[in-house]
Amino acid sequence: MDTSLPRSGAGGMIILQNDGAAVSGTNYWDSDPARAGYCYLSFNAGAARLLVPPPLEPAIGAMSTARLVIISRGAWPERERRDAYEVLFEDGSNNPYCIHLGAEQSDRLLPVEDHGADILVIVYARGGERLRLPGKYRIVDAIPCLKPWETRK
Repeated sequence: MDTSLPRSGAGGMIILQNDGAAVSGTNYWDSDPARAGYCYLSFNAGAARLLVPPPLEPAIGAMSTARLVIISRGAWPERERRDAYEVLFEDGSNNPYCIHLGAEQSDRLLPVEDHGADILVIVYARGGERLRLPGKYRIVDAIPCLKPWETRK
C-alpha cells in the first residue's frame, strides 16, 4: 500500500501530517509553491509551523537571532488582500527578519479571539525542524506592521 503523500502541483493541495505541534510529513517540499520559493504557514496544537522552501533556507540563520516571533494577521492593502500574515523575527535590532504571506500560503486564519496568545513557532526546512522559538499572535489593522510586541497593558 502506498502511504506517500500526493505531490502538490499547480492548483494542488498542500497536505501536512501532524504529530501534536510537530509536522511528521508533508507534500509541500515537492509542491509548485515550494519550488517557486514561497513559504507556508500551518497551525496545530498551539504551534505555528513555518515551512521554508529551499531557495530561502539561507534566511534561517537570520531567523535564529530572534528572541520572539510575532505573527500578525491583518489586511495587506498593497497586495489587495483582506487577510494576510506577517511573521516578524524580533531580535531587538532595527531590521529584524520578516516574511509576509497571503492567506493562501496558510492552512487557516486564526480567530480574533486568539489575539495576544502565546504560540510556539517551529521553523522547518526540507531536512526537518531547524528552529523552535517563543511567539505571540496579534490582530492588526494592516501589514506590514513591523512593530515590536507591546508588553504594556
